[in-house]
Amino acid sequence: MLSPAGLMFAGPASHGRRQRGFTLVELIAVLVVGGILAAVAVPRFFRQDSFDARSFADQNVSMLRYAQKLAIAQNRPVFVLLNGGRIALCFNTACDAANRVLPPAGGNSGRSATMGACANTTAWLCEAPPNKISYSVPADAAAFYFNALGRPYKSTDTEPVSSFPARVSIGVNGGGIARNIIVEGETGYVHY
Repeated sequence: MLSPAGLMFAGPASHGRRQRGFTLVELIAVLVVGGILAAVAVPRFFRQDSFDARSFADQNVSMLRYAQKLAIAQNRPVFVLLNGGRIALCFNTACDAANRVLPPAGGNSGRSATMGACANTTAWLCEAPPNKISYSVPADAAAFYFNALGRPYKSTDTEPVSSFPARVSIGVNGGGIARNIIVEGETGYVHY
């Protein structure tokens, strides 16, 4: 067909442009991959207990490191009391109200589990595991202290003799993942 000016009109395909799109196979492949990700990753991502376990493990590491640094800074022992139901920091084994380590942030988490395990007070560096989180502490590390040099000793030890194990592992389990917090016996280094 010719126009009055003598030019030829053509359809859209004849302009040198090719229409592009996704093939049916590509669309199905994307849907299958998305479905697999949704079935595997999304439920794991939204499990609150895995976040709680990681948070509680991080909190334990921070408290242990703080105990060591506080013992060095104040040149006196800081006791760590672990009983499977809580972690608490004190300046003596009796852990009476006058010898409790105050939290640097002004208070502990205040969760109901923490309040029940820590004498219903937030003004103490004491934490309990959240619901659905298990906390395992070896019997030989249930109570120990960091001395003024930052080295761990059993609560019954007198310096310089130490019966603290070479390595202590504190377990935090939740969300299907086990986390082990390690306290090195020689240096007091706390890590995962």
